[in-house]
Amino acid sequence: MPDGDPPVLSSQPIKDFFRDLLQRAMENQRAQVQPFTELYVVNLLHEYLLSEVLYVQSEDGRLEQKPLAFLLKEALEESGPARVQMLRRLGDTSLFVSGFFADSLARRSSLVDVDYYIAMGGRAYDAVGVLAARHARNEKTLWDELSSRFRLLVDLLNEVSERTLASTNAGLVRLYERWMKTGSERLKSLLGRQGVVPPRKGFVQ
Repeated sequence: MPDGDPPVLSSQPIKDFFRDLLQRAMENQRAQVQPFTELYVVNLLHEYLLSEVLYVQSEDGRLEQKPLAFLLKEALEESGPARVQMLRRLGDTSLFVSGFFADSLARRSSLVDVDYYIAMGGRAYDAVGVLAARHARNEKTLWDELSSRFRLLVDLLNEVSERTLASTNAGLVRLYERWMKTGSERLKSLLGRQGVVPPRKGFVQ
């Protein structure tokens, strides 16, 4: 592994690990977000390491991913702080899934794609901002940025995901397959730094 990339198995706290990856992604993409937004995203990544956050238990005891429509229904059935909490969860789930599992969404044979997650997440954060502004005006700035720059945050998390995958052999295979489908220059560069040299010919769509 190159000296410039921190290992997944590290003695540093996991939040510091994700902060390093997020800051590297922002530097690489020449993007900036407010410090409180950066902190929010780092905390989100730390929280969503607990996969149970993404799932609901079915009647037969199996864990299944909660559909966004299910989270939206829960939010609309609540009021006050409970509604804010549910809308925030909808935004967080949309950001994490579209940032880390965009390629999985693309493989699904359904009408629900990454754009759907981006739209739902952006609107959820915007709604949180409107509700939060009624009680604490200084909170709205965070939700405004999360909403208006949702797609940028997804792009940053895509790179965080890629850098995490690049630390394992299985992950490198997935990155190579992703590069074959997209032809992404960022993935090509990342693979090259890991000693994987993609062919010069065109990619497969």
